[in-house]
Amino acid sequence: MSNINCFVIIVTFNSMKWINKCLVSLNGYKVIIVDNNSQDNTKEFISSNYSKVTLLEQVENLGFGQANNIGISFALKAGAEHIFLLNQDAYLKEGCLDILIDFQNENNEYGILSPIHLNGTGTRLDANFSNYLNYSGNKDFFSDYVLNKTLKQVYQVPFVNAAGWLLSRKCIEKVGGFDPIFFHYGEDDNYCQRVNYYGFKIGVVPNAVLFHDRENRSAKEVANADRDYFQAMERQLKLTYADINKIWDPNIDNIIRKRRNAWIKSTIKLDLKRATFFKNEYLIFKSLKSEVLLSREINKSPGLNYLNFENL
Repeated sequence: MSNINCFVIIVTFNSMKWINKCLVSLNGYKVIIVDNNSQDNTKEFISSNYSKVTLLEQVENLGFGQANNIGISFALKAGAEHIFLLNQDAYLKEGCLDILIDFQNENNEYGILSPIHLNGTGTRLDANFSNYLNYSGNKDFFSDYVLNKTLKQVYQVPFVNAAGWLLSRKCIEKVGGFDPIFFHYGEDDNYCQRVNYYGFKIGVVPNAVLFHDRENRSAKEVANADRDYFQAMERQLKLTYADINKIWDPNIDNIIRKRRNAWIKSTIKLDLKRATFFKNEYLIFKSLKSEVLLSREINKSPGLNYLNFENL
């Protein structure tokens, strides 16, 4: 087992449905759980049944990224050379983590390595995961399978979601932790942008496998003025404007001005539905500018950004 300097970090929130199976699959590895104030029996179950697991209880839900930052900080302080981020609803196939660690030790240009993600029953690829390996992500992956070619040791991709990431210490020390401008969703996209910016590679190792037992959730239809619509809009704008691989777009000032004018005009015309829509867009763009400019400044400076080693 290649676990001497590897810590597994799991962020939990009401995870009773999955956590036992998840932890059983990690037998022998050092595990840190950061619990985001679960309201079920998650914390009590872990404390009672997994005494060797380090449980870091939070008094509020910090979101995925900031909770992982706590775990990453703890692991680095404990001497971790590799850190594996694992979703609470995922389980590893035997040998998965050993394969990833061995490959990263021999190929340290890969800052992030991911196993193949199957669905919870192992009967097919996880639906979202299959999108990351499409032709635009990597032109060889599906072709190698279909044409029965010898599989490569690794398939390089620009992005893979953080349900199962092996991060090297070398990568973290340059890229830092997750950016707190993202609360839930988008933080892994942004992190991959930064990993690419600093010249590290992201790869999928086909001989390593995890099972992602995500719940089936029906798509939610939202109206233009619905809160979910604006949350998704804000997240996408942050991903676009905070991408340090791209030059800052000064046109944002023009967009802000246009949204403000549209809000005022709609209000004068007593078109309150459109006025509310443009007001929300205006406020999002206005607050986003200063937040993203600071984010870009921080993320362009290499180091342990967003990680805190005090009180650990």
